[in-house]
Amino acid sequence: MTLTFSADQNKQVMIVSGEASGDMHGARLVRSMLNRDPDLVFCGMGGKELRAAGVEILYDAAGLAVVGITEVISHLGDILSARKALIRRMQMTHPALLILIDYPDFNLLLAAKAKQLGIPIFYYISPQVWAWRKGRTKKIGRLTDRIAVILPFEQEFYASYGIKVDFVGHPLVDGVHARVDRDGFLRQHDIPMNNTIIGLLPGSRSKEIRNLLPDFLRAAALLADRIDPDCTFLIPKASTVPLALLRENGLSQYEDRLDIRVIEENRYDLMGACEAVVAASGTVTLELAILGVPTVVTYRVSPKTYQLGRMLVRNVKYFSLVNLIAGQQIIPELLQDEVTPEAIAAKLEQQLIDRQHRKTLLNGLAEVRHRLGRGGASDRAADIALEIIASSGATAPLHPTHE
Repeated sequence: MTLTFSADQNKQVMIVSGEASGDMHGARLVRSMLNRDPDLVFCGMGGKELRAAGVEILYDAAGLAVVGITEVISHLGDILSARKALIRRMQMTHPALLILIDYPDFNLLLAAKAKQLGIPIFYYISPQVWAWRKGRTKKIGRLTDRIAVILPFEQEFYASYGIKVDFVGHPLVDGVHARVDRDGFLRQHDIPMNNTIIGLLPGSRSKEIRNLLPDFLRAAALLADRIDPDCTFLIPKASTVPLALLRENGLSQYEDRLDIRVIEENRYDLMGACEAVVAASGTVTLELAILGVPTVVTYRVSPKTYQLGRMLVRNVKYFSLVNLIAGQQIIPELLQDEVTPEAIAAKLEQQLIDRQHRKTLLNGLAEVRHRLGRGGASDRAADIALEIIASSGATAPLHPTHE
């Protein structure tokens, strides 16, 4: 058998993401790479964002977005099917580069196979190994050709293991901005200019909403009684969240007593218009930090999940990314049983009324924004990806033929 090679063999790139945030960041990376080299051809695993960026989706990651051991077991068939589909394409086309985005349980197995095939590997947005399963750190360093991190302290963490990584900045810095100012937003939604605007952000998953929204709404009622009857409370609603879910979890009890607006569009405009926010822990806290909005962050899961998490996550002083990046508590954290209406209302009241506290908090958020980088994370990551492709000189076939 003689192998012949397609002329565009070095233009094939596989990219793999298993979660919504990775899908979004991966799409930005793909577009940055295509801006530099329009002849690149992408395939892989992801969702609607990567598909919209021009990636051929070999397996939709929506079926793999699971949390917890029981969910993983029930989706094991999907996980194995996805891995099989990606490995088959790697064997057929031998891409010039495999780009992995977070999702370590799946991606590290895929990386091992790619390594066997001689395919260069770029881990963009490294897993949070500093929080749990630190033993993976050396494995990631051994399997990959380059690693990019998006949180500033991760570079020092990898260096402690003798692994060089590139800090490219956080991709949210480029994407998070309000399109209208506070006054413009209030005019659009017919909200009185003198009202105190407070955000209630219980997350976009049904379990988060059930766990948090009732207490957020009770805190809102306490706050309106304490500081200002002219409060307007804003709840952003993702397209995947039914309005009925919000109503079932307290909204119907309070919408006649309080000025509550449920808004679907332009979530960054909504967030930027708020004077303070209570939010579920997650990426949203970084988005709020970038927008400079004082925040109370909350985290509540089932007792069993919490106990398991405490065993796995060690030596991490804070649970919010804002405070981890700052290296100190900038925004207050309420964890598990601490998440009560009274505690939420008290923390928000301090952020709204105590001028010195608010000034210190805003200065802290500005420092966090600075540490996230100056923007251009996707462009810097694209440069690294193309450097790997250029230096690898891949010579494997796209389509083997018999002669």
